[in-house]
Amino acid sequence: MVNLIADDRAIQSPAGSSVLSACLAAGIYIPHLCWLETDAPVDAPAACRLCFVEIDGIREPVAACALTVENGMTVHTDTETVRRLQKMALKLLFSVHRVDCKPCPANKACQLQTIAAFLGTGLGCKPFEKLLKEPEVDSRHPVLDYYTNRCVLCGICVRICRKQHQHSWLSFAGRGFDTVVGFFDAAPVAAAECLSCRVCLESCPTGALVLRKADEG
Repeated sequence: MVNLIADDRAIQSPAGSSVLSACLAAGIYIPHLCWLETDAPVDAPAACRLCFVEIDGIREPVAACALTVENGMTVHTDTETVRRLQKMALKLLFSVHRVDCKPCPANKACQLQTIAAFLGTGLGCKPFEKLLKEPEVDSRHPVLDYYTNRCVLCGICVRICRKQHQHSWLSFAGRGFDTVVGFFDAAPVAAAECLSCRVCLESCPTGALVLRKADEG
């Protein structure tokens, strides 16, 4: 086990763990969207830019999901700099997010709501301008509807699909602001596998993937 200090608490974590997993296991919450429990630090995408922490001896804040624990490490998760970066990252996410919680299947279980409550930011994006994608709903997948403006591009659905199947039915498409989760094979076998699996639906933190009503059951 590795011994470290997090927010003035002595904690332990298995060697090779990320700072994020060590803190979460010890009951120290760090905002995050794109991390999976199976992620090793070397594989962590660090895409959401929410899990910043400060480490004694490291000049700049770092993503906790991509940093491996070390003996004697001292971690600070609640500094002014950390909170400023996290609030900015969250507001940027809300600037490209359709805030319409009531009809969303993730309502009251949405990770964006959880993080906004934790940071005390509300669900707005000021001072950033709101910019949304078209179309609002992409129905090209044979059994799923993809709500482009709910998606935070965490990549969890793509990665977890890849782990479940020999090849992923889901992948990123486009570049920059136009990046979306894409689907590239409408064969009947894909529809059947998606209907029986549904792991991407269960793992999406913001309700961006929804089983089409005609295919429910």
